[in-house]
Formats: sequence, C-alpha cells, structure tokens
Amino acid sequence: MTDYSKLLIADQGQDAHTILLLDPAHYPEWLLTQPQKIRDLLEAQSFKAGPFEIAIINDEDSWSVVYGMSDINNPSPWCLAAAPAKLPPANYRISIFGQKDQELKNTALGWLLSHYSFDQYLSKTSPKDQHVLLSKDVAMIDEVVKEAQATALVRDMVNTPPIDMGPNNIEKEAEKIAKIHKADFSVIRGDDLETGYPLIHAVGMAAMREHAPRLIELEWGDKNHPRIAIIGKGISFDTGGLDIKSAVGMRLMKKDMGGAAHALALADLIMKSRLPVRLHMLIPAAENSVSGNALRPGDVIKSRKGIQVEIHNTDAEGRLVLADAFTKAAESEPELMIDFATLTGAARVALGPDLPAFFCNDDDMAQSMSTAGQDSFDPLWQLPLWKGYNDMLASDIADISNAGGSFAGSITAALFLQNFVEDTIKWGHFDTFAWRPAAAPGRPKGGEALGLRAAYHYLSKQYPAR
Repeated sequence: MTDYSKLLIADQGQDAHTILLLDPAHYPEWLLTQPQKIRDLLEAQSFKAGPFEIAIINDEDSWSVVYGMSDINNPSPWCLAAAPAKLPPANYRISIFGQKDQELKNTALGWLLSHYSFDQYLSKTSPKDQHVLLSKDVAMIDEVVKEAQATALVRDMVNTPPIDMGPNNIEKEAEKIAKIHKADFSVIRGDDLETGYPLIHAVGMAAMREHAPRLIELEWGDKNHPRIAIIGKGISFDTGGLDIKSAVGMRLMKKDMGGAAHALALADLIMKSRLPVRLHMLIPAAENSVSGNALRPGDVIKSRKGIQVEIHNTDAEGRLVLADAFTKAAESEPELMIDFATLTGAARVALGPDLPAFFCNDDDMAQSMSTAGQDSFDPLWQLPLWKGYNDMLASDIADISNAGGSFAGSITAALFLQNFVEDTIKWGHFDTFAWRPAAAPGRPKGGEALGLRAAYHYLSKQYPAR
C-alpha cells in the first residue's frame, strides 16, 4: 500500500511550487492583477480555470501552477485529484485565491488518493511518482492520512482476485488489524457453525472443503464505554448458488465481500482514532458456491434467533449470513449497529453506482448520517423501511422467506434484516456497491469505499475522541 504519510507533511517553509486554485467566477478578477506576459502565457495554454484545467507559470527562479476547479468556496475531495498526474514529482503548496485561512482537508484527501494504484498482479510496474503536499494544518494531516489508508484498504481488498481473498484471507486481514490495536480476536469456522450459526453454515457448506465459512469477531475498547457493533457481509465469491448467476452477472462477484472490507476499514479508523466506544466487529465470511450439498431453493433453515427461513432464492445469501451475525451482535446489547453489504442489484438500479442505499430505524440517526455524508463528500441516499412490503417476504411453510418478488428488492432485503435487529438498537444499513465502473480523478475503476467516510464522520461526532 502507498505510504500516504509521506505525501502530506507539515509545511515548515520547505522549497515548494505553489498551486493557485481558481474557479471561472474568480479567474477574470485574478487575471487583471497579472502582467501581460502571464496573460499571454495563459491564453497560449487555453486556460480558463475550468475544473481540472492546469497551466504552468514560469518565474525567473522557479515556476508555479494555476489550477481550475468548480468552486473555490466549496472544494470537494476530488477537485485537486487530477493535479499529481499532470505535474512532475516535487513539493507543492496550495494557495486558494482570495482566502487567507485555507481549508485543505478535502483537497488533501483527493491528492493522496490520486496516488492509489493496484498493481500487485502486474509483471512490470512503473515507479510511483511522489507528489508531496505541504500543509500548515498539522492536526489535519493525521486525520486525512487515516481516511486515505482506510479507503485504500477497501479498494485493495475488493480488487484482489477471489483466489487470494477467500474467507481465510479475510480472516488474516482482520487478525492483522486486531494485533496492531491489541484487540480481542476470535473465529468460529466450518462445521462448528452448524448449531450456533446455521444460516452462515448453510450458505458456506458448498465450499466447506476449500473455503470453509466462518464468523470473524473483533472486540476493542473500554468495557465501560458505549457498545457499538459494526458488521460486514463477507461473501468472498458469489456464484449465486444453485440459482446460479449468468457469466456476466458473476464476473464482478469478487467484490461481494465489499461489506466486510468496509467494516474492517471502519473498525480500523475507530481504533486508530481511539473513539470512546466498546467496538464489536463481526464479519460472516463464506463463499456461495455450487456442490452436491449446496443450499437448495425450498430448503428451510432455522436461524440463530430461532426464526425459520425458507430459501426462496439461493442468490439472496448475503442477508442470510448477516442475519446470524446480527443476532450475535444483539446478544451483547449494543446501543448502535451499522452494517455494510453489497446486498442487492435493486439498489444499483435505483441509485446507480455512486450512491449507497441507506436504511435506518431511527430518524435522528438517519438525518445525522446523511449530514455526515454531505460534510465528508461521501453521499448516501435513504430509502424507506416500508412495512407494507413485509408481505412480500411471506412464506407458506416457514416464518419468513429470504427474498421477495420482483419489486422493491433493496427494501425487502432491508426488511428481512430488520427481523434480526432488536427494537432497542439504533441500526443503519448500507447497501453499497463497493465498485467504481469508470475512472475519475482520484477514483480509479475498481473497488471503492462508498459510505465508509460517512459512517466514520457520523461516529466521530456521536463519540468524539477525548
């Protein structure tokens, strides 16, 4: 992983090239203050201060950069993300036109993530250029580096081929982070799940020999602090089971452990920031495969909570493994529970790849989470836990079916999960894509953290570090 701490450092007066941020609204005003030779130079480069436009200004002794963005008063994390690819390796210092107190937190995050690459499987790699950003806001540096590292962790885990990111590999990633933070770590694997976690066992038993399912748990923090649970869906590869996916539908199913990656990255952020909480992270990890003992449509499995679940569709497996993990988390009576899951294609149809669908059983939490998403430029969109659709999950022979009909797929999936959440627990559910289908500055095609920073900023305000 890129060492982001070397790309954002304290400004102690080092030699550096200035990057002046401008937008089209302020560009004419600034241009009037420049000598004719600078105006001519910018005209020759067709610079108009539009988003991601860049121009070099030569001085007698050095050179500086003018860089365009949409709005200098509302910089997003990605407004500066195109700069490193267009500039030579060097130290840089940001100046925002007309602003003395410059807020660089958002622009710094994009600067760091523009250096992200996933090249572990390339035979030949090019040296990574080091573009160092200087900042006088020393307190901000550590926070931005942490968020960049967490985002990169999600990207790396999701991008990794399933041959190297099975349930055992997810366990190793979790154990590594647990050791760093001296957290308690435990795992229940294979057939040991059958009696205590029957839904996790049922989903993973078709791949039992090669990729045994497991429940991964991490606990950290003062036992006297408020208890929270973070849960992530860890389906390392999803064939759909006996309700098998098409070749096209299966192609990206290495990303079906994206929820686990989000949960692990969020847990790491919580522990690095030492938020005053008692953290309980749970990852139900399994491969949804096909074999003679695979889960069948029409099977009925009794969950850990005792709810009898009829299997309507074996490709609706993520909610099954989460159900048992939810029940385990609820047994410790947390005041708050957040889960991440690449759960439904219906959420992508409704909201596209950029917006995670968010469901919540508490209005104040939902509003605060939405605000945190806006403030961190990590947007989400709340969808309703519409009780009228519970009938779609009705079963003729069991307490509930694991899938509804052809309507409101993301809502019925969330309603299924709500059966395993106690009414006393505040609960937020991210139905996230964990993938970017097209590249943009600072955001390469591939695995992506969507909802991670929103959840972290929400938790940071609810439980501020002391």
